[in-house]
Parts: sequence; structure tokens; C-alpha cells
Amino acid sequence: MTEMVTPAEETLSPETFRETAAAIEAEVARVIVGQENVVRHVLVAILAGGHALLEGVPGLGKTMLIRTLGQALSLEFSRIQFTPDLMPADITGTDVMEETPDGQRVFRFQPGPIFANLVLADEINRATPKTQSALLEAMQEKTVTVANETYPLPAPFFVLATQNPLEMEGTYPLPEAQLDRFLFKVNVLFPTAAELTEIVARTTGGAVLEARPVATGAQIIAMQQLARHVPIASYVGDYVSRLVINSHPAQTSVGLVRDYVRYGASPRAAQALVLAAKIWALFDGRYNVSFDDVSAVAAASLRHRLILNFEGLADAISPDTIIDALLETVPREV
Repeated sequence: MTEMVTPAEETLSPETFRETAAAIEAEVARVIVGQENVVRHVLVAILAGGHALLEGVPGLGKTMLIRTLGQALSLEFSRIQFTPDLMPADITGTDVMEETPDGQRVFRFQPGPIFANLVLADEINRATPKTQSALLEAMQEKTVTVANETYPLPAPFFVLATQNPLEMEGTYPLPEAQLDRFLFKVNVLFPTAAELTEIVARTTGGAVLEARPVATGAQIIAMQQLARHVPIASYVGDYVSRLVINSHPAQTSVGLVRDYVRYGASPRAAQALVLAAKIWALFDGRYNVSFDDVSAVAAASLRHRLILNFEGLADAISPDTIIDALLETVPREV
């Protein structure tokens, strides 16, 4: 089983935070063409101690991006390919019977692939809801319970999941409870013509690029701890609360929310907005949170937490359209 990583004893400075984060992004960019916005959001989710869900059609490099990030962070990486026949024990592990040297038979826990620092849940919405739910305890409590025994997961621990758009065949919608456990949902877009040319050039030649380790698990934990100490002014915190409250149709002043939203964002959305905004500020070299930091992380924090009603689905309203309306309508100061 993976050993726990302990944070570095020295205090991390905001300057060191920014330099380390920039080094990680630069190393990932050596392997991954484009997708700078996706890399930034996934890294923010990791530094916030949260999990990220990446959605996009097959072939956009979602799996390679996550694997490359694991190499750059020097973390133990595990990949789980979700399929309709995958069982919960295939993820968490199970008790196996083995015979001791003296002839006795005992049960021993065999850890599953969830026991890693960075777990890639590949095409998570291709597995059945029963198997999807096996991740719930791990993502929230960072423990696994098998046969009434609870086992701690290694630290740091992150789940980075990919999913295909639901309109594609053979997919099962993720339940709202599991969606809410992802700090971010990041949309992976199709590359531009120039990026596609570069992708083909890198992947059809003889060279095989791999990311070099530029950070450790202890550094990631220290960066997480620093991020939580970034101050946020009360009026910025109040703005976060107003955004979340106005995402609920019964309490909103935003017309699109009243017309197209069935359920608004949960309290976890407010936590995600604040934590991610703190890290966004550190990326920009500031040790305080601004309104613009909140706006920068709003879409990734909220888009999977807004449940559209029938009219919203029928009119093909995007959650991002609702979020844009929230950011335009909800006043920053009152």
C-alpha cells in the first residue's frame, strides 16, 4: 500500500508557490499541445485538494493530459478504465484468502487501484451507477471501507475523471451527489488547426515525450496549506454567497435562472469558488482574492452543479449561459 506523504517542514512563500505552479504548467506543455486553460483548471483543482471532471469527445488527449500531470508531480499514478462490467471491488480492492506458513487460512486485504495519489477514472460515465458510487467515499472521506474495515488512502489523493458527452452511446449519467463531489468540471475543446498540426507532428515521429518530475507530493501538500491561508475580504465572500443563492430559481433575480434552472448550486459550490479563487490569485502573484478571481473560476465550479429543468433541456440551454448571466446580473457590491 502507498505510504503517506508528509508535507515539507519549511514554510512555503507565495513566490515559491507561483514558481512551482509555473514549472508544472511548463513541463506539461512540453508534452501536451494547447489546452492551457484545461491544464490551469486541473492544477487549480489539485492544489485546492479537490477532484476534477473533464468532459470531451474521445481522442482529445484527456487521458494523456492527466498521465502527464502525474509524471510532472512525481505522484503514484493509477488508471481505471470504466466499463459496463466493472465492479466496485475492481476499484476499491477486496479481501483474499491466503494460506500462512503454518497451514492456517486467513483473509488479507488486497488494495485496488484507488490506492494511489493520482487516480484517473477514465470514461467514468461508461460504468453503471453502482460502480460509480464506489468512488463516493474515496472522494469525500479519502478512505475505503471493505468488510467493515476502513483503510486510509495515500496523501495527497486526487481523482481526475474523464467522461464522454451523454448523447454518445453507452453512457450512464453521473448522479448529482457524485457530480457535486467534483470541485471542477472542465470542458475539453477541439484543438485549433495549428494545434492539430503540431499534435500530429509530435505523435507521428520517432520521439516519445514524457514529462519530467518538477514537484513532489510534499510540495503539493505545502501548496495546498498555503492556499487556504490566502485572505478573502468579507465583501468578496458575500459576493460568492450571492452568486450561489441566485443560482436557485426560488431566490434569484436572474431571469434565465427562473426560467431554466430546476435546482441551483450546493454549499460545496461556494467552498469551491473560494478555494479556487484563492489559488487563482496566487497564480497571479497576489496574496488576496479579487472579484475577478471568483469570475475566473465560476464556470468550472458551477456548471456541473446547476440542474436544468425540462424547458432548459428542451431549449438546449448551456449551464455556461446561465453562469454568464449570473456574473453579469448579480452585483459585486451591495
